[in-house]
Amino acid sequence: MSNAPHILIGGANQHQVTLDASMANRHGLIAGATGTGKTVTLQSVAEGFSRIGVPVFMADIKGDLSGISQAGRPHKEIDRRIGEIAIDGYSQRGNPVLFWDIFGRTGHPVRTTISDMGPLLLSNLLDLNDTQSGVLYATFRIADDQGLLLLDLKDLRSMLSWMNEHAKELKSDYGNISSASIGAIQRGLLVLEEQGAENFFGEPALRLSDLMMVDFSGMGVISLLDVTELISKSPKLYATFLLWLLAELFENLPEVGDADKPKMVLFFDEAHLLFDGAPEVLLDKVEQVVRLIRSKGVGVYFVTQSPLDIPESVLGQLGMRVQHALRAFTPKDKKAVKTVAETFRPNPELDTATVITELGIGEALVSTLDGTGAPTQVERILIAPPQSRIGPACSEERATMISRSPVGGRYEESIDRESAHELLKARAKEVSRREMAAKAEQQQQTMREPSAPKRPPGRPRDTMAETIMKSAARSVTTAISGAIGRRLVRGLLGSLLGGK
Repeated sequence: MSNAPHILIGGANQHQVTLDASMANRHGLIAGATGTGKTVTLQSVAEGFSRIGVPVFMADIKGDLSGISQAGRPHKEIDRRIGEIAIDGYSQRGNPVLFWDIFGRTGHPVRTTISDMGPLLLSNLLDLNDTQSGVLYATFRIADDQGLLLLDLKDLRSMLSWMNEHAKELKSDYGNISSASIGAIQRGLLVLEEQGAENFFGEPALRLSDLMMVDFSGMGVISLLDVTELISKSPKLYATFLLWLLAELFENLPEVGDADKPKMVLFFDEAHLLFDGAPEVLLDKVEQVVRLIRSKGVGVYFVTQSPLDIPESVLGQLGMRVQHALRAFTPKDKKAVKTVAETFRPNPELDTATVITELGIGEALVSTLDGTGAPTQVERILIAPPQSRIGPACSEERATMISRSPVGGRYEESIDRESAHELLKARAKEVSRREMAAKAEQQQQTMREPSAPKRPPGRPRDTMAETIMKSAARSVTTAISGAIGRRLVRGLLGSLLGGK
């Protein structure tokens, strides 16, 4: 057995099933039909990571995970499981928790910038077609070439409007920019704004270090994102946030060698939302990130109703499997159960396909990785009860935790610094000022020169005002000196590298 710490998953008949923490960055899956116990499993495993000093991020979909911050309550079923699994030293206690909320109502606000999000994830969020995505990529390219930061939605809208006005001048360097595509993107941004995305895009942006803290006692801090409102308003924004977070960790964390435990673990609830309707290019990138991010010491755990919700290319990378009951009422359901059963390493003492439909609440079929990285035989177990409260914390308890937060006051006030919107607005004013000055000068010159020789036939000469307008347009399509003119570098999922 590995000398690394082990996380208790559950057990039966005085036998325990644990997860070797040195294998925990090989990712995992918690699956099962509604009401079979996935949430309690998620809570129990998450606090297991916290106890060995691993920071945890997870989303609260239904509003019932906030109790992980409070001590549990005595219950006869918990007592039964403690005896059945032979758990020593069980005590009911809460865990260190940071509460987050994109809307800033039930936790610290969570923000990122348009520039950090990148064109790939934003195209998926806006449901753009290939042509519209091409225009969005051009928007980021122009902004990056010029060091024009796209921080919030108004920055992106201003950039798109400017591009629409100067499409002819931009065409030679960036290709065709159609007004129809720009209009489609603008309409998508309006829908996002109605869904509350203006709360998400802006500054101060979330610091990854604030999701990777350990408290004074050595426990990993659990970052709990309240998405009860977001999941109903914009499930795609929720999924996009998770993909952005995955990309940020991958692009910014250093490589680590073999470690006895992960640097951080992520639990992605309603994981099917990450993949539903995603274009092939994004799915390929997600698969690549999931495969490579384990070298950064990050474990990713998908939580969903059926393993078949996860693309096969990703599913094959998930080392730990916790399968709660599945229902098989139709031929399609029965086929799905058989397919799921075949993903486990067989146990000659279990008919896996049959047992999946017979599991009770809180029971599961489990397979983990041993110290060599090989999957263990599937076992039928009871899930270990969490030491924290099953169910939500009350509003007063949550408020108390937030008031003691080590990041209190860091994100509550938004910042609107000079970025693309302000710079383009200033440029437009300068062009207007120069145009008016040029017209005035031309009028004075006309008054001083009563007649002028006729020009030979041909193309009319540009007026001074036209010359100034074209010069200003060209200045945004060519590189300018200094740091402002350097192109910003983007990573695998299009997120900004070094943009902070």
